[in-house]
Amino acid sequence: MIDWREIDTVLLDMDGTLLDLHFDSHFWLEHLPKRYVELHQLDIASQETLRARIIGEQGTLNWYSLAYWSRELGVDIVALKREVQHLIGLRSDALDFLTWLKQAHPRVVLATNADRASLALKLPLTGLENYLDAIISSEDVGAAKEEQAFWFALQEREPFDPARTLFIDDNANVLESAREFGIKHLLGIKQPDSQRPEKELQAFIALDRFAQLLPSNLPGQRGER
Repeated sequence: MIDWREIDTVLLDMDGTLLDLHFDSHFWLEHLPKRYVELHQLDIASQETLRARIIGEQGTLNWYSLAYWSRELGVDIVALKREVQHLIGLRSDALDFLTWLKQAHPRVVLATNADRASLALKLPLTGLENYLDAIISSEDVGAAKEEQAFWFALQEREPFDPARTLFIDDNANVLESAREFGIKHLLGIKQPDSQRPEKELQAFIALDRFAQLLPSNLPGQRGER
């Protein structure tokens, strides 16, 4: 699927790619609306109103900002996330893939829309930092991955050749944005959320498992081609 001799940089999404999206789906669409109604003593219909409001921000920096939602809703989003943090976990064989990348191949950069507050919660629980050369959040650059500005800012901070870069993400709009920027090797994820059906990504090849990417003759050390 991938000729690793053509790859110098691997850009990886976090939520729905390396991590099971179930935590985020459950938190934003179930747990937060429920707790918001409880904390503000509102009627249950307000849950649906809040879900619609959250979905309405999709694809923007606000959508990904815990500070924005804490301010807008008058609740401590991080504290509420900690109530269900046991749901945070790696997708199936993500750790095997990261281990192989660390031992055998190129520069590995987490390119995520998650803000720094989300990263502060998830990284210690998952150990992802041990396998990454750099972490770039949309909060760092002031633009979401859906925008071209993100990719220009990313390249300035983490120079990479788009023609020799692999990017994996579960969001079709983000993959389209990366394609527009010129990133050559693009892959999606078939089932970002383990508790929901597979997604259709008609314009991109989607992975069942990361094992599909590993070469049969696994190279041993970084730099071997």
